[in-house]
Amino acid sequence: MGTFCSVIKFENLQELKRLCHWGPIIALGVIAICSTMAMIDSVLWYWPLHTTGGSVNFIMLINWTVLILYNYFNAMFVGPGFVPLGWKPENSQDTMYLQYCKVCQAYKAPRSHHCRKCNRCVMKMDHHCPWINNCCGYQNHASFTLFLLLAPLGCIHAAFIFVMTMYTQLYNRLSFGWNTVRIDMSAARRDPVPIVPFGLAAFAATLFALGLALGTTIAVGMLFFIQMKIILRNKTSIESWIEEKAKDRIHYYQLDDVFVFPYDMGSRWRNFKQVFTWSGAPEGDGLEWPIREGCHQYSLTIEQLKQKADKRVRSVRYKVIEDYSGSCCPLNKGIKTFFTSPCTEEPRIQLQKGEFILATRGLRYWLYGDKILDDSFIE
Repeated sequence: MGTFCSVIKFENLQELKRLCHWGPIIALGVIAICSTMAMIDSVLWYWPLHTTGGSVNFIMLINWTVLILYNYFNAMFVGPGFVPLGWKPENSQDTMYLQYCKVCQAYKAPRSHHCRKCNRCVMKMDHHCPWINNCCGYQNHASFTLFLLLAPLGCIHAAFIFVMTMYTQLYNRLSFGWNTVRIDMSAARRDPVPIVPFGLAAFAATLFALGLALGTTIAVGMLFFIQMKIILRNKTSIESWIEEKAKDRIHYYQLDDVFVFPYDMGSRWRNFKQVFTWSGAPEGDGLEWPIREGCHQYSLTIEQLKQKADKRVRSVRYKVIEDYSGSCCPLNKGIKTFFTSPCTEEPRIQLQKGEFILATRGLRYWLYGDKILDDSFIE
């Protein structure tokens, strides 16, 4: 009993609250539906367990589910790693290169950023992901990326099972005439006959699971491609934006400087090993990072300070030309706007025509920034 209590601590139980959120509920729901339906379809109607192929197929389905859930919960509960409260560099002179976080009462270590959702400075922060209800950063970047890889692979396997189940069960029941198509939903013609007939309810459930599997494969597969693209360059999503603004600042002022991203090791394999290791733990301590030759340890943070001082690069002023209610998914702005809404929990700002905003960063269709209420106050 004592050993059991030592494993389940109060802090661990507090972390379980992360499950009580729409992101994990939807994600785990999709995993549960696709996995359960794939196993049921395989055993009952497509590839029964009494065959060698059916047994191997069933074991593979279980393995996909276990690996997906393992990496998903690792990404959620291990977390990204936070900068210690009150942290400051060993060399006090290095504080001139760092920003100070008033919330954490600490200096922001290189590559760290403050997350308003987690209310902490996150080490090597990439983004706050609502699907795991946590940040993606230094400690869980590998688990999060593996989840993005395994989920589409598992869904592709499940989708194959769904398609073959419907095909084998309906093939002998379709009778094509010149004017009509008749579907006979009677018991399957198979030897041996399935214990449970493949009826209309099973067909509808399989079709629904197929839609979830295909949608997940496309959506999560695109996220995996984006993550691998930045991992092979040893960047994060935030650092890509910083680099873009750095090049814009140099171009605008026509400077002779050439911004070199300091953490790119010059080799995709070396960049890959910064995140994925045989031990499973990322390299380094999350506070200090290896840099490429010719770069300063604080090259990126120095560039951030320059951008913060340069208001033209830091914030671009835009005038609102149309009212916006601030809704999460604005249906009245058209289908394209609805489907390009960013997947983030950050609040949308209610806007009226003629108001001004300061955009601090942006995506292809959306801007992140602050509304100018008057000359002295920004929301």
